[in-house]
Amino acid sequence: MIRLQGKGVSGGVAAGPLYFYRRGNGEIERREVADTAAELARFEEARKTAMEQLGALYEKALAEVGEESAQLFESHQLMLDDLDYVESVQGMVEGGLNAEAAVADTAEIFAEMFANMDDAYMQARAADVRDISGRVVGILTGAVAGGIDSDVPVVLASDDLAPSETVQLDKSKILGFVTRGGSGNSHTAILARTMGIPAICSVGDALEDGFEGREVIIDGQTGEIVFDADAAARDRLLKKQAKERALKELLEKLKGQPNVTIDGRSVMVYCNIGSPEDVDAVLQNDGGGIGLFRSEFLYLQNNDYPTEEQQFQAYKTVAERMGGKRVIIRTLDIGADKQADYFQLDHEENPAMGLRAIRICLTRPEVFRTQLRALYRASAYGKIAIMFPMITSVWEVQEIKRICANVREELMREGVPMADYVELGIMIETPASVMLSDRLAKEVDFFSVGTNDLTQYTLAVDRQGQSLDRFFDAHHPAVLRMLKMAADNAHAAGIWIGICGELGADVSLTETFLAIGIDELSVSPSSVLPLRSTVRSIDSSARRDEILAELAR
Repeated sequence: MIRLQGKGVSGGVAAGPLYFYRRGNGEIERREVADTAAELARFEEARKTAMEQLGALYEKALAEVGEESAQLFESHQLMLDDLDYVESVQGMVEGGLNAEAAVADTAEIFAEMFANMDDAYMQARAADVRDISGRVVGILTGAVAGGIDSDVPVVLASDDLAPSETVQLDKSKILGFVTRGGSGNSHTAILARTMGIPAICSVGDALEDGFEGREVIIDGQTGEIVFDADAAARDRLLKKQAKERALKELLEKLKGQPNVTIDGRSVMVYCNIGSPEDVDAVLQNDGGGIGLFRSEFLYLQNNDYPTEEQQFQAYKTVAERMGGKRVIIRTLDIGADKQADYFQLDHEENPAMGLRAIRICLTRPEVFRTQLRALYRASAYGKIAIMFPMITSVWEVQEIKRICANVREELMREGVPMADYVELGIMIETPASVMLSDRLAKEVDFFSVGTNDLTQYTLAVDRQGQSLDRFFDAHHPAVLRMLKMAADNAHAAGIWIGICGELGADVSLTETFLAIGIDELSVSPSSVLPLRSTVRSIDSSARRDEILAELAR
């Protein structure tokens, strides 16, 4: 038996084989082949596999985001079957070039041809041909689509996962996460909490590649990792797992119950999601709405800017499935640790304070307008609200509102249906937005506090910094005082305020949040029922004065 220790970042116990995430190295070997017939057969087999994968993706997208978005994969199949494309690869292979290099070279030839066309639609096909070619190259080189090649669910191990990688994981195959690096605020940890599965980070180099395939039990609460557990350790951990399942069953009885304190204070309990498929978890856990829909998933899983139609279908699907409950969609939050290559952002020494989020939207208005058009179109199918991240100034909000008004007028002229009114809100995640919250509150319909970034900027601590965990204190009185200031200013202007950061699920602070005046808590779907249980056990008036007096000291 081998025991390792990391930091638990998403509670629960999971048991199964350990599997290391497979990521391609991006390099394509070029070599001369003698047996061209065998190489052509390799290409044809890889092309056939790619066609099957695209067919499966079409069916998945059809179920999750609608036919128009799913048609992208159908068009990729047609492109992969294009005679000119196929003959180009075959010609290079017959000339003695290996299949993967022939596919890569053909991709560049066709991509350049599309990019040089006058028609915007055809220019956009450059990204498509690179995408399908990358799929075929991945199959030829043995790279694993989605990073997991296993017939059974696994405990997924890695150094850490980038946002673009977490978006594309086959989540049905993951029992839990273990990472060498990362932190409680990493995207791996956030994904684990959304999925309601255990996760452990900061294990370090003790997590060796040689553990691949060995049976492991992880405890996401304590950070304990046990390989080839003896009878005593297995019995202890599996009993804890059974106890957690029993508690979960007990919480199931709270479904349909109101989020009301003993003294009658009502709180909105919403969910944070990262893609349309997460709506299943929201509905299963009885979330009252969606307080944060991270729209960047659309940008991270694409090789080019998602079209208005792609975005519309995704937002429409979520709005319809939520059946009239509020769905707050955050506009793209690309930049910092969430990078998409096609944005071609300059390298920055301090990207967390650089060109990101709303700053990209205001400097690339064509990207922003495309997203806003999709959002307003989708508002006809449910109760959509739009939220803007990384606000620091009143002029930013006023410029956003001007652009929104122009987009609405444009859609009205086109006769496009949309909601009569769409709420506009901002994220309070910078000290500047807190200090200006009295003015900002007069410009918008609601505030939502991003506690991860607010803590980072307030305490001058990198939220991703593994070695800084002891300094990243979301309970810090400076952070809580900022929450109180923003809440007071929101209510003075007659608007509501919520929390959509990870701190919202911290039940040790629920009573404090109620005392401060927080109206809504948006958490991972698996945290809804535990939070509801806590809310219903609190008399919010009993210690309010005491809590506020403590904050004021």
